[in-house]
Amino acid sequence: MALFQAHPKGTSFGAQPEGLGLFFRPAVLSFAHLARLNLAHSALLGKKTAPAEPIGLVLTGPSRGGAMKRAITPTDREILMDEHDFIVSKTDLKGRITYANRIFMKIAGYNEGELLGVQHNIIRHPDMPRGVFRLLWNVIESGNECFAYVKNMAKSGDFYWVYANVTVDYDDNNNPIGYFSVRRKHSREGIEAMIPVYKEMLRIGQQAGTRDAPNASLQWLVDVLKSKNTTYEEFIHTLGH
Repeated sequence: MALFQAHPKGTSFGAQPEGLGLFFRPAVLSFAHLARLNLAHSALLGKKTAPAEPIGLVLTGPSRGGAMKRAITPTDREILMDEHDFIVSKTDLKGRITYANRIFMKIAGYNEGELLGVQHNIIRHPDMPRGVFRLLWNVIESGNECFAYVKNMAKSGDFYWVYANVTVDYDDNNNPIGYFSVRRKHSREGIEAMIPVYKEMLRIGQQAGTRDAPNASLQWLVDVLKSKNTTYEEFIHTLGH
């Protein structure tokens, strides 16, 4: 099964290849950095910013204060972001939300009180394979930033796709204090390329069982890239978004 086609160097990448669309470290200023500059500018102007947001998981298990989160039934209704929407969020090192902007709250359907102190995975959609998040955490824990196409679930059960950038957040002494994430509107071509990849990763994860699902599905992804004689970093630089 051909999951993607790597474009030769020098090619214009206006069209999305047939497959993956995940993480890379761009040579240019990322939109996470631009969002940081915007937040700093707002602080200088004395503007109030809104609170926190998440990356992905289904609502089960204890939440803040030990209460059980309510179950959410996914729907087939899609929420579309506008071209100029940017979802911004920050978490602590444990993944608990410490900041979310108003665009996040509007799209996901949660208010500030429902988000602050809650695990960022509150919006994870069950269609997202755990191997993708294993890869994401491997990348950012190594000190690098990563990009990903992510399908999220709103409080209503509706879904929305984003093109996400996740980085480590540092204090003034360059010590890691959490994670910083910015999401913007995805490309339809990228999503159409990722859907079959995620479906296959989910299938492999289900076969492997709960404990081994993240590593098994991630290993499949790594093996596919290897079979195409490319590395993850090399491949992502060929992708449009």
